[in-house]
Amino acid sequence: MLRGALAASVTPLRDGGGSLDEDAFEPLVTFLAAGGLDGILACGTTGEGILLSVEERRRAAELFLAARPQGFAVAVHCGALTTADTVALALHAAEAGADAVAVIGPPYFAFDEQSLLAHFRAAAEACAPVPFYVYEFAARSGYAIPIPVIERLREAVPNLAGLKVSDTPFEKVEPYLIDGLDVFIGLEPLVLQGLERGAVGTVSGLAAAFPEVVSALAHERSPEAHRIMVMLRDRLDRVPFHAGLKALLGARGVPVREDVRSPLRTLTVEERSEALDVLDAVSLSPRAASP
Repeated sequence: MLRGALAASVTPLRDGGGSLDEDAFEPLVTFLAAGGLDGILACGTTGEGILLSVEERRRAAELFLAARPQGFAVAVHCGALTTADTVALALHAAEAGADAVAVIGPPYFAFDEQSLLAHFRAAAEACAPVPFYVYEFAARSGYAIPIPVIERLREAVPNLAGLKVSDTPFEKVEPYLIDGLDVFIGLEPLVLQGLERGAVGTVSGLAAAFPEVVSALAHERSPEAHRIMVMLRDRLDRVPFHAGLKALLGARGVPVREDVRSPLRTLTVEERSEALDVLDAVSLSPRAASP
């Protein structure tokens, strides 16, 4: 079962975002593990998963899994536009040795509770007995997953382990803190509040570039780490987030290119400078925690 501090990892790309940068996966995972994290979520929102092909996502999962050190968890996000693709990805993740599978509700269309239940149930059954997590992120899927869907899914599939909840403000997170299900908080400024209310950890996009700070936030409940996370989230939300994280990784000595998958875009000169300035703001040397 997942616990503690996990990074919502970026996906290394090259060729202007057109292909996976396979050589960068191992040093990226090494950097994240050295930063004190307990694991990663691969191919999620921060990992551009929804923009990658099914084959690319399978390969990315394999590369992350092959790079993990002993005791470092790799959960794979398998949410896709169709149930068929979601099931195929969940089955592959389980067969490849993933520690967990997470699935966001399919974006674009509005779905009733019956449709959502059938979708999540098919995904959970495809990866069973691997622990399954519902990924709640209304700002990305376009809707909040109704609580009755979670409750009925829990009755239907024994491998439902919990949820990752990336909603804000905290009032929208609170209904998902369901007794007996493990909840991971996605938005870093809400992590301490979530832990106080029973969440078991965080799956953080900012941890992809600042693993040691998120580790301190989740493991030590550090007020200083919380302050830094609030600042980082505010400042990095002003620039293209995915490219900004990759620029920061490069500046910290991790061989990850700034390439992102279109229609995401790279940074302007000014945005790149603004993103890299946060290293000084958190008093981190460029290669701190690098292997």
